[in-house]
Amino acid sequence: MEHTQTLSVETQPIARQPKDYKSDLEPIWCPGCGDYGVLNALFKALSQLNIDPDRTVLVSGIGCSSRLPGFVVTYGFHGVHGRILPVATGIKLANPELTVIGVGGDGDGYSIGMEHFPHACRRNIDITYLVMNNQIYGLTKGQTSPTSSPMFVTKTTPFGNVEGTLNPLQIAIVSGATFVARGYSSMPNQLARIIAEAIRHPGFALVDVFSPCVTFNKVQTFDYYKGRVYEVPETHDPTDKFAALKLAEEEERFPIGILYRVERPTLDEQVAMIKQRAHTDNPSVEHLFRRFQ
Repeated sequence: MEHTQTLSVETQPIARQPKDYKSDLEPIWCPGCGDYGVLNALFKALSQLNIDPDRTVLVSGIGCSSRLPGFVVTYGFHGVHGRILPVATGIKLANPELTVIGVGGDGDGYSIGMEHFPHACRRNIDITYLVMNNQIYGLTKGQTSPTSSPMFVTKTTPFGNVEGTLNPLQIAIVSGATFVARGYSSMPNQLARIIAEAIRHPGFALVDVFSPCVTFNKVQTFDYYKGRVYEVPETHDPTDKFAALKLAEEEERFPIGILYRVERPTLDEQVAMIKQRAHTDNPSVEHLFRRFQ
């Protein structure tokens, strides 16, 4: 079933506009940063779904993009480096009725946070993971990240990056994520639709977003992506894992949209089912599951 927030019969839904999700804090990113486009797309997505801010939690780690929860009038948890997914998982298991969205960058999520990433995918916990991928560490002033291109010159690779580029889309697909998409911060309307679909999806949803860093990454700029990004073809079957992997593998041009989407039981659904089964078969073990209440 789709992820929705329930309303009582007597309650009339409040039509919320994107501006209704803005907090009083002004974003402090560099002028021209792609994260502004991601934030605006998130506002639009929340508005499209009419998400209740009081039943929504944004979880972030460390980095420029991880400041995002402070700019949104939902609940927020600003954690430590690389620990977005275990915190988000704990919140969702503690209260499955909440909409839980993880937000961070490629350094936070695909480097120190990588040990959590494939496990969140395979568990299929019902959360959305929004990664602002600028192929560099921005907050710490420009070091190579796991998604930096080969021979990329930074403070940590003054003679060029000799390591291969990590492909988070392929990792997510083969690890068991049930929704994998790519967005682009300069296409906010399409990105808003992708984020909305990710939130609606019942299961772990990755939205990896090209979000250029105009200050420290002079290679993957907005001009770089112009002509290189294209929308996923309408003929693409998102349930075809091998077709999705092939799209994710492209290096000269980059497909934008939903690459992979399937449905299978979520972790939170299975926990609830096991809890009910345990209570029915042996009421004496009910205390073991109180942590999930």
